[in-house]
Amino acid sequence: MTDRQTSGTNGGLSVTDGKGDGPFFAATGAALFLFALVNTFSVLDDMKGAGRRLDFWEPFVWETTSVVVILAPPWPRAAAVHLAGLLIFAVVHITAMGAARWAVYATVGAHYSPFWPLANFIYEFRKDALAYAGFLLLYVLWRQHLRPRTETAAAPEAIEVRDGARRFFVPLLELAWIEAAGNYVELHRGENRILHRAALSDIERQLEGAGFVRIHRSRLVRRAAIVQVESKPSGDYVVRLAGGRELAGSRRYRRPLLDP
Repeated sequence: MTDRQTSGTNGGLSVTDGKGDGPFFAATGAALFLFALVNTFSVLDDMKGAGRRLDFWEPFVWETTSVVVILAPPWPRAAAVHLAGLLIFAVVHITAMGAARWAVYATVGAHYSPFWPLANFIYEFRKDALAYAGFLLLYVLWRQHLRPRTETAAAPEAIEVRDGARRFFVPLLELAWIEAAGNYVELHRGENRILHRAALSDIERQLEGAGFVRIHRSRLVRRAAIVQVESKPSGDYVVRLAGGRELAGSRRYRRPLLDP
């Protein structure tokens, strides 16, 4: 029989390659600009309550320059490494924000001190720390959301069995059931029994998604080979296979058998 190479790697794109992040950053940018707009109206209301009148563009510039500076740098793929650089991030953000406000004010003939945000560093730093932590958390959640769709392992079609220097493959469609036998498992292929050195729990993980279900702590059965399940008063049951073989099932594993 010709050897076939089986792969243990997951199919699909790796979630660490950074691809697919465009929608995340676009959504984050839109949310930040919406947040800036809400903050603008809040500042206008606060100033009005304090008896000071501001034109709309001033608080809008304050808030949007903050958002622009946050979104401008090209973030590395591993956002977690930036946690240690929070202080640097805050200093650069606050300084650049003040300079941007000064430039906008200058274009309309008004004055704004570029060092004003730095003079209120503690106040600005608290907001930066919260924004940075929130951005990091959203990024991690986004990557977690992508993982189930991009890392899907294909179910195997056969079990590789080694016999000294030889190896051969047993097609799963030819197996009716698998039973633990000490440090080995017995692969039941029709009337033949093949001894394979492996733990039943390892075989169960290997065959996940391949149509096998555990009916007993020492027994796996191919679901498609089952023709009847007979319950007992104790909650245990008997599984009858297509060839007439009957296997005892434990009530502990009844739910996995009955679930589709």
